[in-house]
Amino acid sequence: MRIAQISPLYEAVPPLLYGGTERVVAYLTDALVDAGHDVTLFASADTRTRATLVPMRDQAIRLDPAPLKSDLAAHLTLLHDVRRRADEFDMLHFHVDLLHYPFFENCCGKTVTTLHGRLDLKDLPQAYRRWRKFPLVSISDKQRKPLGEVNWVGTIHHGLPSDLLSYSPRPAGGYLAFLGRISPEKRVDRAISIARQAGLPLRIAAKVDAVDKAYFHNEIEPLLDGDGIEYIGEISDEEKSEFLGNALALLFPIDWPEPFGLVMIEAMACGTPVVAWNCGSVPEVIEPGVTGCIVESVQQAVDALPGMLALSRHAVRERFERRFTAEVMAASYVDVYRHLLRQEDAAQRMIA
Repeated sequence: MRIAQISPLYEAVPPLLYGGTERVVAYLTDALVDAGHDVTLFASADTRTRATLVPMRDQAIRLDPAPLKSDLAAHLTLLHDVRRRADEFDMLHFHVDLLHYPFFENCCGKTVTTLHGRLDLKDLPQAYRRWRKFPLVSISDKQRKPLGEVNWVGTIHHGLPSDLLSYSPRPAGGYLAFLGRISPEKRVDRAISIARQAGLPLRIAAKVDAVDKAYFHNEIEPLLDGDGIEYIGEISDEEKSEFLGNALALLFPIDWPEPFGLVMIEAMACGTPVVAWNCGSVPEVIEPGVTGCIVESVQQAVDALPGMLALSRHAVRERFERRFTAEVMAASYVDVYRHLLRQEDAAQRMIA
């Protein structure tokens, strides 16, 4: 199958540091190539891929040092080039929210759009109803709840390459871990409270966006008093195996409708159990008593930790391999592609 993957240009594919959507695009693209498909990836030039790369920008937007840049202009150029070459592909797979809709209305049957973000925003229902023919994939069942009357064709959970992160049968670090981004909805303050009440060290590997710098300085920095709470900043993929694998457990104390939560399956790939809040996709990802626990308060999290440390890390890794590898994800997308292409072929025959 000839497949085009259309990535956002904010991060490289995969990102050099923090980044979710472009990371999933990277894993999916390479898994499709490994499965024998002819894949073309539209992304920034600093991308690393086994597919045919069409570089749409000299480098990803976030790490570009240019003081003035236009993400809108970059993405409009991307969509123009994809539209010009659309006939070269059997399937166009978009990861840019709904930005492409006005350009591809006459061929929406050969497109699929994976929605990677939250959907409970004021203006989204009207827009998605306006372009309701476009097939959509959600990354969790919970994510799709705010959008009812649209063309959902499946829910496909994210996956990682099975060899990306190393399994760690015994955590050598003796600490709890927080990995991701520091912002009000990620609730690193909860993670700090859990660690302190449990009497365990906490290591925080996280990005701070410009919009969250005031929150970090005012709310979080005062809590980093050296009392077993260590902030180490952003880490790369190469550092995640050691960081997550040596942790007793990953804390995922979110306070928002998380569409998926890639860090949960990154921890599971290392054999590390996850203590997660009952928000968003968490109940779809975490199997209580097997890969972690689901809690609704700091005290519940503290009380659950002894049980989490007794879980079989081998069983955690086994669940990852069964449910959350890139190969599993790619196979599910191929099923969706084939279903949509059969529908499109039937529609064309009716017209003829």
